[in-house]
This record gives sequence, structure tokens and C-alpha cells, in this order.
Amino acid sequence: MSGKDSGLRVRVEKALRNEFLEACHAQDRPAAQVIREFMREYVARSAEKNKNADEGRPSSDPVRT
Repeated sequence: MSGKDSGLRVRVEKALRNEFLEACHAQDRPAAQVIREFMREYVARSAEKNKNADEGRPSSDPVRT
């Protein structure tokens, strides 16, 4: 992936951070890669939830016949 030009600082408990890094190391994956993957999946799920919610909501535009 190219074009990474922004950072994100997240504060978490030291124990959680250490466990996360150990899990990443056990899978031979960089922590940043795992976090980016999670972020992409979360955004996609959120977009899908919003789409489904919008489909069940009446349109604010009047229907023209």
C-alpha cells in the first residue's frame, strides 16, 4: 500500500499493547498492518450498516409519479 501520509496515536493499557504485539509477532505480521486491516474492515461494516439503515428509512425526497 502506498500513500501513507498520516499517523494515528492511540493510548491503550500497557498490558493490552503487549498482548497485541505478541499476537502480531506470533503471526509474523506487523502491528501497523493488522491495525490498518481492522480499520478497513470496520469502515466497510459501518458503511454496510448505514446502507441497510438508509434502506429501511423513508426517503426525505418526495416521490414523483
